[in-house]
Amino acid sequence: MEENSVHGVSRERTILHCDCNGFYASVECLLHPEFKNVPMAVCGDPENRHGIILAKNELAKKYDIRTAETIWQAKRKCPQLVLAKPHHEEYARYSQIVNQIYLRYTDLVEPFGIDESWLDVTGSRLLFGEGEKIADELRDTVRRETGLTISVGVSFNKIFAKLGSDYKKPDATTVISPENYKKIVFPLPVDSLLYVGKSARDVLKKLCIHTIGDLASSNREMLWHHLGKMGGELWDYANGLDRSPVRCYYNPREIKSIGNGMTFRRNLSGEKDIRLGILTLADSVAARMRRHKMKCTTVQVTIRNPSFHTITRQKKLSVPTHLARDLAEASMELIAASWKMDAPIRMLTITGSGLVPEDFSGEQISFFPENQPEDTSRQEQLESALDEIRKKFGKGSLTFGAILQNDLGIDTLPRKTDSEL
Repeated sequence: MEENSVHGVSRERTILHCDCNGFYASVECLLHPEFKNVPMAVCGDPENRHGIILAKNELAKKYDIRTAETIWQAKRKCPQLVLAKPHHEEYARYSQIVNQIYLRYTDLVEPFGIDESWLDVTGSRLLFGEGEKIADELRDTVRRETGLTISVGVSFNKIFAKLGSDYKKPDATTVISPENYKKIVFPLPVDSLLYVGKSARDVLKKLCIHTIGDLASSNREMLWHHLGKMGGELWDYANGLDRSPVRCYYNPREIKSIGNGMTFRRNLSGEKDIRLGILTLADSVAARMRRHKMKCTTVQVTIRNPSFHTITRQKKLSVPTHLARDLAEASMELIAASWKMDAPIRMLTITGSGLVPEDFSGEQISFFPENQPEDTSRQEQLESALDEIRKKFGKGSLTFGAILQNDLGIDTLPRKTDSEL
């Protein structure tokens, strides 16, 4: 095996990162060709207070329209901006089509969100040529068969391949090799590196680390001291030492947590409102846990107020659960301990983590009758019966009476998040 002299990195792997350009907006332009010649953006529903920019086309980018800014901010920059509601089922359909194109070259295709995927084409080079050639073919095929464009990074690991796809857009191929990676990667801002979020960036800034090159030349032990295990991993990434594999597309993915969040049509105010929001979210999360045949050992609640101040609190459960009753009870305890019940709440999220198989009890048997674990069999039967009815007649066939004709918008399905490796 030929080895690179830099940090012993093997030259054998060829990793691609393929990123659909302006994915939501690009799909909307395919559905509505009239959008192609005007500045347009996909946004959430202002009536349900999801009024932020989700994606924009190239014409909108010229007005400095940015993802996640509010609609009124975008409109102030570009009064003629055309707004489109999202069609998530179409985005999922196009995502599937694009990934099927990738699978013509390798089964080592690992989606990273709906519009990005890593490909390991190491074993495909004898059939299809080197990584750059495969990348250019993929760009041409996706454009021709779907009307979408992709940018592709080609490198010897996943982290640098991701940097490559971000380096030049739209519809471009960027090769980051063992020979040129210092020239391309090191001058980039440190938060261009995958997994450097705002909090890590702020810590690195205090350490006078502003670029990826600064990070690469810093002391690994010092980074570990300030950022823990992640500090050491970021140093490895900056120096091209990422060796994480690209998962096979057909392998089942390990779910690490299951959560639902919702921005309400009006602010929650008072215990009655909060309990209604919690009950709805807990019911959805619990049902999805049972569908995955999992229980959680930890419950986490995220609360956001109208000023977008956000807190997250969690608690370890004494016994693993997949029951809505237990999730709601734990969530209410967390909110009561960390939030003023009359303070307005814009958004709530409930997440079950520390997942274990549903046949894992985790219960400690006590010698004392009063300390025996609660018998949850009747509640299990009740919630499982709800699952069967909804499976047969639809998710809206059974709901809580308090939800009927509410003005919070919680008759609609909350946003789902199954977090995976």
